[in-house]
Amino acid sequence: MAQHVVTANRLGDGGVVYLSTAGGWTEWLSEADIVDSDADEARLLAIAERAVAARLVVAPYAIPVERQGASLKALSQRERIRAKGPTIHPQFCKPEAGGTGLESSACMSTTNTTAHW
Repeated sequence: MAQHVVTANRLGDGGVVYLSTAGGWTEWLSEADIVDSDADEARLLAIAERAVAARLVVAPYAIPVERQGASLKALSQRERIRAKGPTIHPQFCKPEAGGTGLESSACMSTTNTTAHW
C-alpha cells in the first residue's frame, strides 16, 4: 500500500487540514500523520470521524502522498492545490510554515501575477 494521510476541511472556516501526528489537525501537510497500511488508514479515518461528530471537520478522506526528502508531496494535482492554496494571485496563497505566502514556491499560480483590481 502507498503512504496516505487523512485530510478534511475545518468546519469553522473551511480551511484544508490534515490529521497530525499529535492527534489534532494541522494546516501543514508536512505535519500530517503518515500511514502505510490499510489498518492504520482505517484507524486514522475513525479518529477523523470522531472529529466530524464533534463538529471540528467535515468530509475526511485519505490521500496518497510520497516523501521527498524532509517534506511530503500529495500525489494528485487536486491535493497539491488544496495543500498550497488557491491557484490565483500569490497574495492569496497559503504561506509555507513560517512564511508570508509571497515566496515563489508557496503558490501554484502560473499566470500573470500583476494585480488589476
